[in-house]
Amino acid sequence: MTELIVTNFNRNFTGVSATAAGVLRAQAPRYDLALAGQPLPGCPAPVTVAKARRLSRRAPEGRDFVIWHVRRNTEMRAALWARDVLRLPIRIVFTSAAQRRHSALPRWLISRMDAVIATTERAADFVPHVRAVVPHGVDCAAYQPAPDRAAAWAATGYPGQRGIATIGRIRPEKGTDRFIDAMLRLLPDQPDVTALVLGRAGRRDLAFLQELKARVAAANLQERIIFAGEVSPEALPTLLHGLSMVVQLPVYEGYGMAPLEGMASGVPFVATDAGYYRDFSMGETAGWIVRDAPEAATALSALLRDPKRHASMASAARAAATARFSIEGEADGIGAVYDMLWRSEAHA
Repeated sequence: MTELIVTNFNRNFTGVSATAAGVLRAQAPRYDLALAGQPLPGCPAPVTVAKARRLSRRAPEGRDFVIWHVRRNTEMRAALWARDVLRLPIRIVFTSAAQRRHSALPRWLISRMDAVIATTERAADFVPHVRAVVPHGVDCAAYQPAPDRAAAWAATGYPGQRGIATIGRIRPEKGTDRFIDAMLRLLPDQPDVTALVLGRAGRRDLAFLQELKARVAAANLQERIIFAGEVSPEALPTLLHGLSMVVQLPVYEGYGMAPLEGMASGVPFVATDAGYYRDFSMGETAGWIVRDAPEAATALSALLRDPKRHASMASAARAAATARFSIEGEADGIGAVYDMLWRSEAHA
């Protein structure tokens, strides 16, 4: 019988979706589980929320309840309805990555959770009922270094001999404009480098995107700063291991998977001090933390001109990803919270 329901209600594939998918793939051999809501790549076919409720009517053998693991407001609401209105034998676990105070509704919803898992120590400061701090992990089998980085980049079909990229939604909060600023400073002195903006802009940010494209065109760099759009989860590992650098310069970030996916691919990063980036950097042996676009351009120039140092950072990045930030490690940490809940109820 089902012992774990993992929810995914967002039709779009977001950062939350990506982290949920990675964990779910690692959890699938460990639990009798079901995915409720929308599909996730490489995961079991989803069931409807109604089916998830039916699967939760009876506790599985040896357990006193089914665990619902939720990550969004809508998912918390559905789980609370199942637990508190329908009186199903479930307990609710919520993962929180936000490193700022939640608004009123999420705060109330989170207060009703049975357990909260924070992805960072900072995130834990903003939520109650924290049972563990468990950083998001990366699938180090899917994301691997290329045997030949230059050949991997050439295989992407993009121009130039080396590539750097920023990854994520195109909007001011994500620092896409900072990335463009850095590239306008860097690329004139790096003629073999192509910069990619990987992501899409929502309707509210289309004017922001057009402004960025106009700045690139004014600098006559539109063939070297490419707005490549959103990359599918299946295609991202192949593209990443051809890159030389990942560059993330957000104003705010809850956690931030892009540098970590790059690290697993043997790609160092340059980033602002947001999300969990400073911890990823391992004392700036795997990535460099900068304050702004000019510092980012300076750091990138130094690393791209120093193959020995770049190779050392690439090796350190891969080692840190496998040793400290693997998806298996995240699944272990989450599983410990599940076991804590199941044991505490059994001994109540």
